Amino acid sequence: MAAMHALLSGFAPIWILTGIGYAAGRGGLLGEQAESVLGRFVFHVAMPAALFTMVSGSRPGAFTHPSMVAFAAGTALVSALGYAVSRRFFGRERAEAAVSGMASGYVNSANLGIPVAVHVLGDASFVAQVILFQVLFVSPVVLTLLDSGTQGGGAATGGLRRMLTMPVRNPVILASLLGVAVSAAGWQPPAVVTHSCDVLGAAAVPTALITLGLSLCGGPGGRKGRAAGDGTGRAGGRTEAGVAVTGRKEVGVAGRTEVAVTVRTEVGAAGRTEVGVAVALKTVVQPLVAFLVAGPLLGLPDHQVLAVVLCSALPTAQNAYLYAREYGLDTGLARHCVVASTVVSMGTLSFGTWVLGPSR
Repeated sequence: MAAMHALLSGFAPIWILTGIGYAAGRGGLLGEQAESVLGRFVFHVAMPAALFTMVSGSRPGAFTHPSMVAFAAGTALVSALGYAVSRRFFGRERAEAAVSGMASGYVNSANLGIPVAVHVLGDASFVAQVILFQVLFVSPVVLTLLDSGTQGGGAATGGLRRMLTMPVRNPVILASLLGVAVSAAGWQPPAVVTHSCDVLGAAAVPTALITLGLSLCGGPGGRKGRAAGDGTGRAGGRTEAGVAVTGRKEVGVAGRTEVAVTVRTEVGAAGRTEVGVAVALKTVVQPLVAFLVAGPLLGLPDHQVLAVVLCSALPTAQNAYLYAREYGLDTGLARHCVVASTVVSMGTLSFGTWVLGPSR
């Protein structure tokens, strides 16, 4: 009963805030540009503030624990598998495949992982390590693939220069690196700085969920979205599987030429299959791999195996949608993976707790 209460208390804010965003979008309360403005606010302002606060207060060396090795192994394997499947079987380009890999292996460790860990595991110490691992190691890899994959046709030296300067250009990575520097130096920022970052960072998760709800709202004729393009009217240089492009307008954002397109929100058979594969990798394969590594391979104690499996079974984080939107990619895959995996994970988390929990 306590475990089920933890699941419901963790899932409830996700559904409520996403529903509020959807209702606001349907009613036109926030205007046509709300999704774009709020998404950029989260990516460029609120999320960096939250990450700086989190990382600057962390302890170096937390990732050497065997439990983190098991979680990292599952994350790396499943994310790579999601990326490869997206490239090989669904014909996605590099940046789009990076979103698919992220949707397959990047867990919602903050607003779902913490309440589940507190109620089921007794504390959130392992979840804190998971959050830092994703911020410091997984996100930079994904963002590098996104950055390089949306800059087609450049010279090799230009690509290398963009990669080397990305920490300065990307607010998520920059904030994380500043946090690492502060933590390593043992410096305590002034209270006015930390408090301001706390207040601003607290807006990241709720605003991201509101933005996700806005993205689920489609008007009678479709929904306006963005897609990185080559000026041909194709998202990412090609037509998206299962999504119809009905119009375009070139715009310039963050030094990139993008194409504003109007798309229908229906997902075709190919799109549903791709979402199903990503959700299966996220909610079934990732916790299974984590269990095999933590249990039979590393021989960890039962409570550590439970922590690794539960964290691995968490649904796709809304960051996958935010990153896809920020880089002008088709957001359909990430959006549907977030929603579908959140539904499915209620069952997989309950099953994992029942099988591996203390009461078994």
